[in-house]
Amino acid sequence: MTQLQRRKIPDAAIARLPIYLQILNNLAATNVLRFSSDELAALAGVNAAKVRKDLSYLGSYGTRGVGYEVTYLIYQIKRELGLMREWNVVVVGAGNLGCALAKFDGFLSRGFPVVGIVDNDPKKIGRTTSSLTVGDVADLKNIVRDEKVNIGVITTSSAAAQSAADALIEAGITSILNFAPVVLSTPSSVSVRHVDLGVELQILSYYEQMRIETGIKSAGIKSDISPELSKVGV
Repeated sequence: MTQLQRRKIPDAAIARLPIYLQILNNLAATNVLRFSSDELAALAGVNAAKVRKDLSYLGSYGTRGVGYEVTYLIYQIKRELGLMREWNVVVVGAGNLGCALAKFDGFLSRGFPVVGIVDNDPKKIGRTTSSLTVGDVADLKNIVRDEKVNIGVITTSSAAAQSAADALIEAGITSILNFAPVVLSTPSSVSVRHVDLGVELQILSYYEQMRIETGIKSAGIKSDISPELSKVGV
């Protein structure tokens, strides 16, 4: 399937494809050869119709009564996600999170080797983390060119995140993964994914609150939670 022949895949479907891929890799590791959309849906936590629709964007429709072939569908998803090759990564921000990500084996195993890490703090520049030496962010353009970097990861403070993004874009990077809890201003030609761990915790706190509210009501116990919060579980 050439670039011109590809149909535009909705962002929501793109977000589910890596989940399917992880499940399929696990199935392949246990020598499962075929599976049904119902089985994949149950493992992925979505309905079977959505799975079939997502896979149809890949040109894979399965066979009634037979299902999908695991190894071929792995190939199709990897091809669609651009995982038939490696994409080199540079981390901007050599704090605790940045150094941890630079050492994270999960990036390399999925085709995203971290080839550089930079910072603007003289105390951090020159230090070694994993097999990488922390470089100066002022040299980012050279690092991107010499290491053939494709993706930038921002792990700076909120205050420094925009300047980090600007430096990456100036160096020619068009794909950014941002861990800083701030919305970046970038050109429309740049793809940005935000990972705000604080937001994820706030979402989890909602479900914890729901469980507390449900438990209190089920036990017939008077709640000391404010009336506004108590409405959450109604």
